[in-house]
Amino acid sequence: MTETQGTSSSPSRRALIGWGGAGLALGAAAAGGAVAAVKAGDDVDPVTAQTGAAVQFHGAHQAGIATPVQDRLHFAAFDVKTDDRAEFVQLLKDWTEAARRMTAGRTVGEGAYGGLAEAPPDDTGEALGLKPSRLTLTIGFGPSFFERFGLRDKRPEALVDLPPFPGDNLDRSRTGGDLCVQACADDPQVAVHAIRNLARIGFGKVAIRWSQLGFGKTSSTTPDAQTPRNLMGFKDGTRNVAGTETDRLKRFVWVQDGDGDRNAAWMTGGSYLVARRIRMNIETWDRTSLQEQEDVFGRDKGEGAPVGKAKEHDPPFLKAMKPDAHVRLAHPESNNGITILRRGYSFTDGTDGLGRLDAGLFFLAYQRDPRKGFVPLQRKLSASDALNEYIQHVGSAVFAVPPGVRDKHDWWGRTLLTEEA
Repeated sequence: MTETQGTSSSPSRRALIGWGGAGLALGAAAAGGAVAAVKAGDDVDPVTAQTGAAVQFHGAHQAGIATPVQDRLHFAAFDVKTDDRAEFVQLLKDWTEAARRMTAGRTVGEGAYGGLAEAPPDDTGEALGLKPSRLTLTIGFGPSFFERFGLRDKRPEALVDLPPFPGDNLDRSRTGGDLCVQACADDPQVAVHAIRNLARIGFGKVAIRWSQLGFGKTSSTTPDAQTPRNLMGFKDGTRNVAGTETDRLKRFVWVQDGDGDRNAAWMTGGSYLVARRIRMNIETWDRTSLQEQEDVFGRDKGEGAPVGKAKEHDPPFLKAMKPDAHVRLAHPESNNGITILRRGYSFTDGTDGLGRLDAGLFFLAYQRDPRKGFVPLQRKLSASDALNEYIQHVGSAVFAVPPGVRDKHDWWGRTLLTEEA
């Protein structure tokens, strides 16, 4: 909530029975006819965005970062259970093939029915007949992953353990993870189907540590699009990095070959993801006066204009805002130009047992280096942001997100896990 800016063939059905019935359960069903594709990492015009089109899986960068933000999210953090490096590499190859097909709207294997009656179907079936819905799948590796498979000297220096911040109340069951997969789509069933089937393929090798469903994107990577609103009713993410802003993406989001991290040559073209589950004190906020709400953010609630301005995108005059206003503290001009790319979502997970909504923001931010992005920014916000009275960070994780899958012979994590690489 900041003002910032080589492939293996799919396993045989009989081989999958040997995985304990996990099955290679994949694929949103084919949408029928030609599927419009969008270049990964680029923007798309709004008409294409509404057709249920497929987003190109292959590219220099993983889709789901600079890609136009979809409406729904299913995010999952996994713990690795196998100690066999070769087995884990094969899993990543299988996952890549699964992701390649699901994002194209295709099934894998023999589908959800019509196959061997004595074995589980290859596909769980809940996405049959649905369009690809711009599904993107994005993988990352957490700090704890590098304690495995002899990879300690490959942990990037930028992949720091996030320090404790004032006001944090982190739930260990919603924090950390060896791996993450971010599934974004315009249809929630397509996103859930993707995570469900990756978990099936990984049975016995990985297990979900925690997950989060999200709705209502709270930021946009599409130029000139209407800025989404968060659950506090305010426009969120004004002047976020856009998918078409090549120069800003290169400067603030993508890891460059010259970043000087001897451990991270494999990360060139990748990015670093910070995920934070931010609980909102909805009931308290809803009883707060409009004037105070606007003072807290430094913007008006209707138009989203900064204090003293008429339009949302008018340049803010930060000194006109209260010293602890969120926009004033988080703006790049107040932070030596710090800029992150945001892809957050609203969430609501029922109530907390005391009649209060368990709701808030699932914050997702991509950046070139968390030590120069999220960490200093959050230190400042957690110390003096007026918004802290109404929010609390209750979950946290950081991941190194490798570069994209280049072609049909490539696979997730190849640059890290291939000895030759």
